[in-house]
Amino acid sequence: MRQHGLLTLGAGLCAAAALGLAAPHPALAAPDSCSYTSPTHQPTLTHGDTGAAVKQAQCLSNMWGGEPPKLPLDGVFDSVMLKKIKWIQGCHGLPQNGVIKDRTWQVLYHPALDCYDPYPV
Repeated sequence: MRQHGLLTLGAGLCAAAALGLAAPHPALAAPDSCSYTSPTHQPTLTHGDTGAAVKQAQCLSNMWGGEPPKLPLDGVFDSVMLKKIKWIQGCHGLPQNGVIKDRTWQVLYHPALDCYDPYPV
C-alpha cells in the first residue's frame, strides 16, 4: 500500500513537471539550514528591503520550485524575489501582495507539498 502511494506521488510529480507546473522541492534546503536570522525574527519585509532577514527569506524560498529555482542569497528584496514571494503566497491562498509578514513567514518555514500553480512567466 505504501509503495503504491509513492508511485502515485512520483507519477503526479512527473506529470506536473511535464506540464511545466512547479511544486515545492523540500530537498533543496531545510528550514534549519537557513540560519541568517533566528526563526523567531520575522519582520515585515517589502520590495526594496535589504539585510539578514531578507537573506533568510531568500534561503527559505529556495525550498520551492518555480523560476528561478534558487534566488541568490544577497539580502536584497528585488523584483525577482517579489515575483517568487507572490507565487508562494498564491500557492497558499494568501493575498499576493509580495509583503512578507506573519502568514507568509509561516509558509516559508512550512511549505505545502501540494502546490502545483504554474510559475508566472
